[in-house]
Amino acid sequence: MSAVLAAGTATVEMAGSIDFNVSGVIDNFWQLTIDGLSYGSIYALVAVGYTLVYGVLRLINFAHSEIFMLGMFGQYVGLQLLGFAPSGNTYNEGVVTTVVFLGLAMLFGMATSGAAAVGLERVAYRPLRKRGAKPLIFLITAIGMSFVLQEFVHFVLPKFVDGLGGTNAQQPIKLVDPKVEFTIFGAPVTNVTIVIIVSAVVLAAATEIIINRTKFGRGIRAVAQDPNTATLMGVSRERVIMLTFLIGGVLAGAAATLYTLKIPSGIIFSGGFILGIKAFSAAVLGGIGNLRGALLGGLILGVVENYGQILFGTEWRDVVAFVLLVLVLMFRPTGILGESLGKARV
Repeated sequence: MSAVLAAGTATVEMAGSIDFNVSGVIDNFWQLTIDGLSYGSIYALVAVGYTLVYGVLRLINFAHSEIFMLGMFGQYVGLQLLGFAPSGNTYNEGVVTTVVFLGLAMLFGMATSGAAAVGLERVAYRPLRKRGAKPLIFLITAIGMSFVLQEFVHFVLPKFVDGLGGTNAQQPIKLVDPKVEFTIFGAPVTNVTIVIIVSAVVLAAATEIIINRTKFGRGIRAVAQDPNTATLMGVSRERVIMLTFLIGGVLAGAAATLYTLKIPSGIIFSGGFILGIKAFSAAVLGGIGNLRGALLGGLILGVVENYGQILFGTEWRDVVAFVLLVLVLMFRPTGILGESLGKARV
């Protein structure tokens, strides 16, 4: 009996062991930071979708992770329509041509996710608004639609499109082979990292301009601040809500394309679940409803979880992300930047 207990104790200790590899973090600080920023850039783009919808509707759209997942399939199908096939090898198309095809793949992903997000709003959420449903009903519906979209790709899509969806992950179409372009303090920076970070910065800047300097953006901010007054002033609330879902979906589709560059696997019906939860955590971390907070939260989350996987072990990577969220909210419940949406919730 004592031997059995000893064996059981040893198993538990082994399963729950933590490395505390401080020297590993110090030695690889810049490399971990650069990689973390690339992951964080993807989280940030997806987090914007959560924060925009929350800012306008006070709705946590848990189905947004599946909008991201559909974006991965969208860019995958788009590349197939352009003549590419999943071969396992990297296509050598030259720098300019590769950039063009990457841009086209991103457009396919953005179009797919954007259309899916707008369709989700019209089918699932708009009828509830017209019936004056309570917030809890919206939340339950969002969770339900998350599973509906997953299972659609899991079971229904393969029946109509051969080789797409199903249980097995689709083999990615590789357009870019990671190659070191330069170093920062001895840490290599690859072409993939450059594409991800630059794309995320451009998209974030474009979103900021749309929200703060365009007529549509003023409509979004007006509805976020006071929907009833905005309606009296001639702002179409339904149009604003549709635009909000569209922007969030488009950014999720772009993030999906960048994600397949960083992690060339996981184009599968459940591929957006964990990333979606992390992106939501990033939005809450930065201050849910705050656009810049979502971007900041995504970057911080990506970097800290990258440190954590070296400090505690790779199996603790996801745990570190959520522990960080809890710790921040314990001391600042509104997130790092707080909720500055009393003036404009986005």
